[in-house]
Amino acid sequence: MNDIITPDNDFSLIARLEALLFAAPGAVNPTQLASALNLPLNEIEAGLNQLDADYVSPENQRGLRLQRHHGRYQLTTASQASPYIERLLGLDAASRLSRAALEALAIIAYQEPVTRPQIDSIRGVNSDGVLKSLLSKGLIQEVGRAEAPGRPILYSTTHDFLRHFGLSSLADLPELEPIAPAGEA
Repeated sequence: MNDIITPDNDFSLIARLEALLFAAPGAVNPTQLASALNLPLNEIEAGLNQLDADYVSPENQRGLRLQRHHGRYQLTTASQASPYIERLLGLDAASRLSRAALEALAIIAYQEPVTRPQIDSIRGVNSDGVLKSLLSKGLIQEVGRAEAPGRPILYSTTHDFLRHFGLSSLADLPELEPIAPAGEA
């Protein structure tokens, strides 16, 4: 591991970042970390990149992951650890999502921010109930209103969405395959 060490402190930058992310009550942005450590933003970003690489390195087999979402960072457990964590905490198996919920989540994740009418148009059915369910589960959030007639609500995914699916960022989503126009095969 190639930790970045500052001259005034023998506790590595990677270790300090890890400690701050562990202690933080939720996701934090790099500016907050830079302020807490009194370091330039570019050093913080380099340290976060190194920490992320350390967590996903096949040689390390670590139980934590660095999750990135909308410019904020948070430590989470690796998705492979979920059965052990559920057993330790006495939790039921991870809640199942309906096909409709998965469809809406996929649309939101790939096109965020997106409105309910846009989701309805892609799915071909009304999505009010599905969106209410996803909001109550904390998998999506309202992020504003579109500049369109009626000013519909814009939805995006949350950190809980990433955690639920074991993703560190939306960039980890699989690439969408192009769809052939109707009648072509």
